[in-house]
Amino acid sequence: MRCDLCFHHCEIDEGKRGFCLSRGNKNGKIVPLNYGEITSLALDPIEKKPLRRFYPHSLILSVGSYGCNLKCPFCQNYEISYDTGKEVYMHLTPQELVHQALRLKPQGNIGIAFTYNEPFVSFEYMYETFVLAKKQDLKTVIVTNGTIEKPYLEKILPYVDAMNIDLKGFRQEIYETLSGDLETVKQCIEMSYPKTHVEVTTLIVPMLNDSYLDMGKEATYLASLSPDLPLHITRAFGRYKMTTFQATDLAVINRMYEIAKESLHYVYKGNV
Repeated sequence: MRCDLCFHHCEIDEGKRGFCLSRGNKNGKIVPLNYGEITSLALDPIEKKPLRRFYPHSLILSVGSYGCNLKCPFCQNYEISYDTGKEVYMHLTPQELVHQALRLKPQGNIGIAFTYNEPFVSFEYMYETFVLAKKQDLKTVIVTNGTIEKPYLEKILPYVDAMNIDLKGFRQEIYETLSGDLETVKQCIEMSYPKTHVEVTTLIVPMLNDSYLDMGKEATYLASLSPDLPLHITRAFGRYKMTTFQATDLAVINRMYEIAKESLHYVYKGNV
């Protein structure tokens, strides 16, 4: 059986998992093995997603599961991104998750954000949750690496209010080191904006994607869609398989910020 959710198009034998570790072949069908499996649940500031121009100063119920369809050696959430279910601590149906979100409205919650691990590998669960959430006038948010095939993105976009899409670099060579594909991510950005609110994040990792030339090209590309498209330039800290550096030099972040501001109206520095 072949999974057609993302460009990997994994051929998965009965009882096995795909590249993302969260989708598998069960009784001759490709299913999300992490359906409703929760590893993380928190009421977060919307700015933490990060979203700076979508309902600022509000809170949103943020939920994560396990699995990811990229393999980033600097992953900030590798404990759940490369997990197979050991970190799951509760199960919630879409109805139960929406109920939790509604219960938190008096505390300022505006909706549900799928985040922490890669949300699209839980596509069926996220889609069914969002359909219910929109009936209750809840805001819906996806924080994603943008590695999703066109038919799935087209299906869910009508139910999405905002996305933060992680653009990990602006050369295919960078994406090849992460088992990813730049054109797939660009397609996600171009399909999503302006149908929904989109902000883009680039985590600057030393000696991987810290080229000023690349940042100039990235900012020019985003500005070609709209100079009002927000970009978050974020400082990386040593994690997972890349622990030998302490953090991205602030001078690099500041210069990246200046370069991006030449093309874009809304640029933000993260983790500084």
